[in-house]
Amino acid sequence: MSPTARSPSPPKGDRPLHELLSHSLVDIYVGPENTHWILHEKLLCARSRFFQRIFYSKDHSQQSYGLPDDEDDAFGAFVAWLYSGHIAPPREEKDLTTLIDLYLMGEKWQAAQLVRDALRAVREWYARTDTYPGLRRVQYVYANTDEDSEMRRLMVSSVARMMALNESIPPHWDKALRKNGQLAVDLIKSIQSWRIDPDKVPDMRRVVEEKADEYGLDGRKKKELEDKLAGAVNANVVPADEGSVNKLAEGFLKNGLGGDNNNVQQANDVKGRAKKRVDSVAGSESEKVKQELDENLPNGIGLPTEALD
Repeated sequence: MSPTARSPSPPKGDRPLHELLSHSLVDIYVGPENTHWILHEKLLCARSRFFQRIFYSKDHSQQSYGLPDDEDDAFGAFVAWLYSGHIAPPREEKDLTTLIDLYLMGEKWQAAQLVRDALRAVREWYARTDTYPGLRRVQYVYANTDEDSEMRRLMVSSVARMMALNESIPPHWDKALRKNGQLAVDLIKSIQSWRIDPDKVPDMRRVVEEKADEYGLDGRKKKELEDKLAGAVNANVVPADEGSVNKLAEGFLKNGLGGDNNNVQQANDVKGRAKKRVDSVAGSESEKVKQELDENLPNGIGLPTEALD
């Protein structure tokens, strides 16, 4: 391709499409097969600061650039966005692969509008389908983003909500969290940001300390009581609220901390009473708890809407 005259300064990103379709073209070679794309230079540089630096450097003779590490399909989706100005909504879950790759391209090529469009498309998919990111999606995002990435925050806040509403952590997530300390820390930080009513969070310190004072427990007995209560809560023997834990502590102490059979029976009795109570108020109480979660958890399943504007 013969050299074409360039304007002395890069085009602005807010110019309309017809003003950016000039005669100046550039050659982009993508992937290991060097798939050849011919794109309008002004349009490409108006949407990406990365390509501005490539084609509007002091050396104005450069008219081609290679992207050997990028995928043809993802780059094709980028070109479609470049000329249309929008991203087609995904029709099935596997389409999210391309959307996330578009987001990563937007971060890498400093295409701010592409970052916003791809993030919104992913967020809307999970909201519309009422689903959550799978482990592999989250791991892929973590492997390819920095800690301040908006897509990473979306994944974390969504997974945190999923785990808060589930009765237990799925085994594959449990294994992954043990290996990826940063993901586990990010989930804790996300939950902390919800500002949940402290009265809804059981305080094991208070229960154990109050019972230790009341029954005159020594250090060994205090730890034994704490371990038994924690085990009962983690095993879902009793609901994780302070009232139920308090009742179970009373049962353990009245029957003797060493009496395992009595303790188990007491725990099952408490669990049975708690279940009857939950069943009797399932209509009103469950909705109340769900409403409180919805009010305290992040907007939708990810970032607040205003964060995308």
